[in-house]
Amino acid sequence: MESKNDTMMVSEFILLGIPNTRGQETILFIVFLSFYLCTLLGNLLILAAILSDSRLHTPMYFFLLNLSIVDLGFSSISTPKLLANLWAKSRTISLGGCMSQVFFYHFLGSTECLLYTVMAYDRYVAICHPLRYLLIMNWRVCAVLVAGTWFTSSFHATILTSLTFTLPYCRSNVVDYFLCDIFPVVKLACADTYIIETVSFTNIGVVPMTCFVLILLSYIRIAASVVQMQNDESRRKAASTCASHLTVVCFFFGPCALLYTQPSLSDVLATPIQIFCNVVTPMVNPTVYTLRNKEVQAAFRKMRGG
Repeated sequence: MESKNDTMMVSEFILLGIPNTRGQETILFIVFLSFYLCTLLGNLLILAAILSDSRLHTPMYFFLLNLSIVDLGFSSISTPKLLANLWAKSRTISLGGCMSQVFFYHFLGSTECLLYTVMAYDRYVAICHPLRYLLIMNWRVCAVLVAGTWFTSSFHATILTSLTFTLPYCRSNVVDYFLCDIFPVVKLACADTYIIETVSFTNIGVVPMTCFVLILLSYIRIAASVVQMQNDESRRKAASTCASHLTVVCFFFGPCALLYTQPSLSDVLATPIQIFCNVVTPMVNPTVYTLRNKEVQAAFRKMRGG
């Protein structure tokens, strides 16, 4: 859809959806709806378990509670619109809706990245400094760390969204993607996009890379401490407490590394990876923590009256 002339500003966008899926809309709708419902149910159960069981009122589960809130929001940024596109061919999104998708996508994505880093630090303190754990990770420190992740991410997303939508959009309003993200949207701008593309790529690359390095350093220290443990039971317990976090970190940073270290990745590969990040990863976190964590399982049994 083209505007009638170059002075007419775009007030809405058209999302073309997932490429090369003609005739598969119903199957994809059922698959994505199933993932979305499982994500909502799993994260809501995690929230209910942590809030209702006083044994889970610890720093580790406080961070997990925030992670579940992030996953609930992150899965709802693009999935409902994607489902509407697949089922009812509802492709139009308002300018405000597009701005909201860009903001919350980078706000919640950055928050999740920083939360993983905070959780790695929490595991480092618990294993490397067990006698001082409650002193170091007191509730004031935990609150400051979590508040810092939310504030930093909101600042990060505000800058990126402001730079994106201060550009004039006066040509095509067709976004060749299934959600509004910075790079697909700025292709439609009728102005020089060098600054926003440079800032976006730098910010989006620096935040995950910094977090990944900090997580890696934490686990190097953890591994060194585990090797020095004399008791096999202590080693197994330390490994068990880190296994769930390491699993979800791999699911999060693996696709990010492919997307942002390979900018020339073809749409055939980039789109499925992006869908995996948006639809599947938010469901992985509650699944991993439920299957591997005996304390969470005990909280679920308590909720059922078992």
